[in-house]
Amino acid sequence: MVTIPMWLTVLAWSITGIGLLCAVMILIDIYVGGYRQPMKSWEAVWPITAIYAGPLALIAYYRWGRPATSKWRQQHGTPPQFGLNTTAAVETIPGGAASFVGHLIAVPIVVATGVTIAGKGVWPMILLIAAFALPLLIAFEYRSLTQAGQIRSASLRLRAALKISVLAIIAFDMGMGVVMLIVAFVLGYPPTTIAFWFVMWGGMLLGFMTAYPMVRWLLQRGITEPAEAS
Repeated sequence: MVTIPMWLTVLAWSITGIGLLCAVMILIDIYVGGYRQPMKSWEAVWPITAIYAGPLALIAYYRWGRPATSKWRQQHGTPPQFGLNTTAAVETIPGGAASFVGHLIAVPIVVATGVTIAGKGVWPMILLIAAFALPLLIAFEYRSLTQAGQIRSASLRLRAALKISVLAIIAFDMGMGVVMLIVAFVLGYPPTTIAFWFVMWGGMLLGFMTAYPMVRWLLQRGITEPAEAS
């Protein structure tokens, strides 16, 4: 039985609490403040991202999310165009949100069923997270491409959304999966502890960093369109 230090449990709850507070602040700004996103799925993406990224997501929301709203533009005018690096960062965010939802579904399923591969629950967790995250991201990208209006054919939009999503999820899982393997084979924290989820928040951030270059490459090739500007 792995003993989790008390300081780590306190730290994990504190960081998670800050993330939840940031998520609530974004939700209040959207629904009470009236800063409604032009693409409604972002109204879920931003607060979900805040749960694991905390103040980083809050800063990103106020810098990049708020200026996309009609209310902000009525007050301040048209915001400056994003450069490639910023656009790639914004476009990477939805993959993290989809992965977060995948975690919330996949981890309890594996814990409840006790399913393993090669005697370890981490392998089905990784597979199920990707399986749940992929259709969410495909739906998001398809909607983004539809709003962009540059691909008229629905089948071509779906094909492009599928390509973008598969490559992004694979790249994201390269970072997140490493952290999950460390938890399973080195740290040994049970998925029922806050310490496990705290390390997962770090894995999500690492996944963002490994997915970012892929998204930037896709943007350079013109395969995807900036969703936030739609």
